[in-house]
Amino acid sequence: MSKRILSCMQPTNRLHLGNYLGALRNWVKMQDEGNNECLYGVVDLHAVTVAHNPAELAQSTREIAAAYISAGVDPKKSYIFAQSSVPAHSQLCWLFTTQTPMGWLNRMTQFKEKAGKNKEKASVGLYSYPILMAADILIYKATHVPVGDDQKQHLELARDIAQKFNQDYANGEEFFPLPEPVITGEATRVMSLRDGMQKMSKSAESDMTRINLTDDADAIAQKFKKAKTDPHPVPSNDKEGEGRPEAMNLIGIYAALSDQSKEQVMAQYGGQQFSVLKTALSDLAVEKLTPITKRMSELMADPAEIDAILRAGAEKANELAKPTLEETMKLMGFWS
Repeated sequence: MSKRILSCMQPTNRLHLGNYLGALRNWVKMQDEGNNECLYGVVDLHAVTVAHNPAELAQSTREIAAAYISAGVDPKKSYIFAQSSVPAHSQLCWLFTTQTPMGWLNRMTQFKEKAGKNKEKASVGLYSYPILMAADILIYKATHVPVGDDQKQHLELARDIAQKFNQDYANGEEFFPLPEPVITGEATRVMSLRDGMQKMSKSAESDMTRINLTDDADAIAQKFKKAKTDPHPVPSNDKEGEGRPEAMNLIGIYAALSDQSKEQVMAQYGGQQFSVLKTALSDLAVEKLTPITKRMSELMADPAEIDAILRAGAEKANELAKPTLEETMKLMGFWS
């Protein structure tokens, strides 16, 4: 059975190894599987829910799109588009906002984490972010959404909103499908190179915490060399890896890049010094990432090509989104 898959990233800062292993690489696999219809958005409307630099937004959008293409997302097979180029996202978001109980949003933990102690100063957009995410998914009637642990709660909200709409306006019929999560395999959660308890993040202050997709071979080698470990040898099994998050993070990264299990990597490097694993990991990362970095540089040198791809993707996305919005408004009783 064919699936309609939607996944997106914000145009904030540079993409890194965690984005590649946890998302991009899997997007390419899903694009090439069966009869899947894949939509990969750059969610620039989400990016403005917090302070941003207007002079950099368009260029950041191009860079994220370039990363998608460089990692193997094929514009001929998948739709690559900027969220703001499809007005139906915002329109459906407003309709959903009028239907979503405050209590549902109050349960969203990510707002509390992002707003922190400045909750009263946070934008309404940041608070209602999960409703826009639900609109992103449901405007295309997506059936499957790849999600990380930090987005599971938002997908559950999208399902709740779809179910409520179906009940209230579609006589209980499935006008909006209930999107299913797509959980991927090894190293879907890549951790910081300086703190094995923190997720690798493009917003972390220190650049040494992550491998950027734009890093050259020397930078990659230096970052893995300086990556935090512990005084013990590489663990040979899960028991030896207990309580050693930095060690297991490097093993997980190597496993994902080499398409092996963590057990296979531990069998190969267990008992050796971390310098051996770090050198092998650097070489492997350079081998896998250099073609991506090179292609990104070529694309960023020719923004007209990226813009043409984004425009073509937006045209196709609008063709899918417009009928859904029109039917939604008809079901809600709007004049047309």
